[in-house]
Amino acid sequence: MLYANQSQTNITVGLQYQGLLGIVLISIMTLVPCCVFLFINATMLFTLRSKHVFRETSRYILLYNLLFADTVQMAQSQLMYILGACRLRMTYPVCGALGMLAHLTSKISPLTLVAMSLERYVAVCYPLRHATIITIRNTGVAICVIWAISSLNVLTQVLLMLNFQVEDLMNLQMKDFCGKESIFFDPISDLYEKAYTYCLFVSAGIVVACSYVGVMVAARSASTDRDSAVKARKTLLLHLVQLGLSLSSTLHNLLLIAISKIPDRIVSVRIQIFLYVLVIILPRCLSALIYGIRDQTIRPVLVYHLCCQWKRSPLLSVVPAKAKISILIAS
Repeated sequence: MLYANQSQTNITVGLQYQGLLGIVLISIMTLVPCCVFLFINATMLFTLRSKHVFRETSRYILLYNLLFADTVQMAQSQLMYILGACRLRMTYPVCGALGMLAHLTSKISPLTLVAMSLERYVAVCYPLRHATIITIRNTGVAICVIWAISSLNVLTQVLLMLNFQVEDLMNLQMKDFCGKESIFFDPISDLYEKAYTYCLFVSAGIVVACSYVGVMVAARSASTDRDSAVKARKTLLLHLVQLGLSLSSTLHNLLLIAISKIPDRIVSVRIQIFLYVLVIILPRCLSALIYGIRDQTIRPVLVYHLCCQWKRSPLLSVVPAKAKISILIAS
């Protein structure tokens, strides 16, 4: 993610006086939690493709899309972070391609959260029409629209970049580390990115908040399943938290600017590492943790795969009856 690249540059400057040992330590401190989160996300992705009930349920398909984008973004962020820590410079085309990948995946998450919130809203407020509205086909169309909107944003960014004279830079080695400032030469590109990002998150926040209010109103109706409404309300509240954490990554650069004023370079680097893991890496893993722990159908299968097929029978025996039947039939 490009918001992490300023952190890479700052940390690299701090490592100039620490040599090889500093590079190794900084890489380990960020690589270990990232590898743990990548393992959890990869296991969750495998879990969502391992059973028929997950492949044929709309909310699990949307969850898979969210996790896939988060996992790609996490891996790309860590790759850029390590390259920066090792002081490796790229060519402009490679940096631009990685930057556009970061922009593509970073905009998938809020749009998918909007789709997941609307799915929960329909499930609670229109339970009799849920099966006809939220179909596998409509879910696939929604995912295609999400990726199309994000791709259109990336295409617009590329067109804005082409307005700047970069022909002489296409085959040259970068003089600085790959980052947001390295590929957005034109102020218009930076202005467009900020406007699009803020509009996207504000719109997504409004949709999720309205869905939450709609579920709360429906929960007071006598015809609504109270348990289902309560679960949906908690899920939507978690979506708001996820959206807020995703938005926090846009504030990462502002925090780095404030931290860079700390005179002690070592302390500054340590704080930047903490912020990188907390703001950039951790939010990308929360979806797997939230759904892996809360969802009664996913939990036993996820734990089964995480434990590498240890204690299979006891895990399956604690599954609720309805979920257990679905899992056994899907097997």
